Amino acid sequence: MKRIGIAVLGLGWMGQAHSRSMLRIPSLFPDRSFQPELVVCADTEAERRERAVRDFGFARATADWTEAVAAPDVDAVWVTAPNMLHVPMIQAAAAAGKAIFSEKPIGGTPAQTVQAYAAAKAAGVLTGVGYNYLWSPLVLHARAMIAAGELGEITHYRGRFLSMYGSDEMGLLTWRFKLAEGGYGVSSDILSHSVSLAHALAGPITEVVGMQHTVITERPVPQGAASHYGRGTPGDPTGPVENEDFASMLCRFASGATGTFETSRTTIGPESQNAFEIYGTKGALAWNFERLNELQYYRHDPSSKETGWTTIFGGDRFPFHGAFVPGQANAIGFEDIVATEDLAFLEALATGGDFSPGFREAVDIVSVQQALITSWDSRRWESVVDLGAHA
Repeated sequence: MKRIGIAVLGLGWMGQAHSRSMLRIPSLFPDRSFQPELVVCADTEAERRERAVRDFGFARATADWTEAVAAPDVDAVWVTAPNMLHVPMIQAAAAAGKAIFSEKPIGGTPAQTVQAYAAAKAAGVLTGVGYNYLWSPLVLHARAMIAAGELGEITHYRGRFLSMYGSDEMGLLTWRFKLAEGGYGVSSDILSHSVSLAHALAGPITEVVGMQHTVITERPVPQGAASHYGRGTPGDPTGPVENEDFASMLCRFASGATGTFETSRTTIGPESQNAFEIYGTKGALAWNFERLNELQYYRHDPSSKETGWTTIFGGDRFPFHGAFVPGQANAIGFEDIVATEDLAFLEALATGGDFSPGFREAVDIVSVQQALITSWDSRRWESVVDLGAHA
């Protein structure tokens, strides 16, 4: 069994989720080809460094991420730090010859994403991106149904990611709301998840037109370190929000199918509604992360009187689900999906296989984003140009 030494850069929410994955994988997947070892965690906060060693079992922790990346006992690097650090971390890891798994976006802007991709491509290292929702067992099943022709010819795709994380006007002006630090707003942060699902299920997007809007234009300036979920108070000094709260998109797919997308961080009601509906000539499928253990299926049969949507419940008959819980309709959660994607990435690294989605797929997604951004100014349909063609 191949030992794989792991560095995690940033022990925030996703850094913790991936670290827990490494701890859980041996007990969940006994037939794996590798043994993960948490070697070093890098974080600027002393409390997090202490937790990394004490609670997560890292061999050591450091405030200097460059030290973690260069360590000779590290084989793979997880980039889970704030967006503005992704590109330099990826470039350093690539130069050191490490495999790289980065949370999205690998760059806050399309140009930065291409930079990261070019560095990893030149180094020839394995890459992965945290488009986590692709690894939901029922999303994997939906993909298999579509590939098997269960929906017939795909005619229309509707994708959306509506969230409330930025809906509070007193929510602090953290780095996520600044162009130089977080990059673009919802088009980088959560629309990328919608597009990744669409590419996996319906194929590449070739042409787009859309709009954007910043709903909350000023936010309280944080005093010291702050969480994205922290709140200010009336009367606090404020600063401008520099990227978009909302974006929408009409598109055409290479297959000829049409598509609609919408994404927002300020809507009230949908709390984490990453969802798709995909329509074909023989049926339709619908999935919503808020109910990730349910897939809706409509089978088109003109001769039947019993029409309507059927709910398919998750269970151990679907990919990976049984590693976490046996039986039918016994639910799994978000971190189980994270563990699954980490398993697949490490298995590819251990066996010399391929992994998708990697940085190439991230470039495909930001190529769509760039066409959308261009259409915001042109107010016209824009063709999707492959930004990675000459990287």
